[in-house]
Amino acid sequence: MIDSGILEEAEASSLRSWTVAWSATGTEIMFPVTTHALGPPPAAMMPVRRFSWRPAQRHRPGLGYSITTGRLHGFESLAERRLLLVLDFVPETREVLSQPFTLRFTVAGRRMEHVPDFAAFYDDGLLVVDVRPGGRAERADAVKFAATARAASAAGWSYMLVAGWHTRAVEVLEALAVRRRPMQDPLGLQGRLLAAAKAGPARLGLLAAATGMPAVARTHLLHLIWHRRLAVDFDEGLSDASWIHAVGAGR
Repeated sequence: MIDSGILEEAEASSLRSWTVAWSATGTEIMFPVTTHALGPPPAAMMPVRRFSWRPAQRHRPGLGYSITTGRLHGFESLAERRLLLVLDFVPETREVLSQPFTLRFTVAGRRMEHVPDFAAFYDDGLLVVDVRPGGRAERADAVKFAATARAASAAGWSYMLVAGWHTRAVEVLEALAVRRRPMQDPLGLQGRLLAAAKAGPARLGLLAAATGMPAVARTHLLHLIWHRRLAVDFDEGLSDASWIHAVGAGR
């Protein structure tokens, strides 16, 4: 959480000198926050800074694949990797950019800058996201998050600070992500699973066993859930006892 004092500092600052700088084909393109901060088309954008790997570093960076974009995206921690999965799972996501822009701003007479972790593009706007597990944000970080939230509001965007994850939901999402890529179905198992679920909710294990090929059917079940053709309650985890629902049927 960002305390009220920090929010008041950010809110009291003038937006006149605040800028957003994007990187397009290696060239920095800067816009005032108060006029036009959307920047170039998403396809032309690049991360504003490089991801680095070195011995004995405390965080764990890497590259995460997105089926939405068909590309690898950089992340700087396992918490950020989970955020990439969440954005990939949201069907409305159109594009994702890591380290999307540099926000330069002034708070209480002090010139500062901040690079958010991600920007997700949608048909109706832009979502800017910072990821910082609870308890790890220092006051300077909180000022940057508050300023980013205000700049996003001025530009007509949405802003989200991710401070933690529901453990069981993340475990389900990571299990589903293993089968998110396109799959061939020469045995027609997906049609049989969809038809069986449409007849009424069924336990995952029983639904898979009814096909006569439970090991193969389980992989297709995960694929169908990821792509919203079947549904499961994330709060209850994922096991053979999980209730599988047809999309649009029941809760």
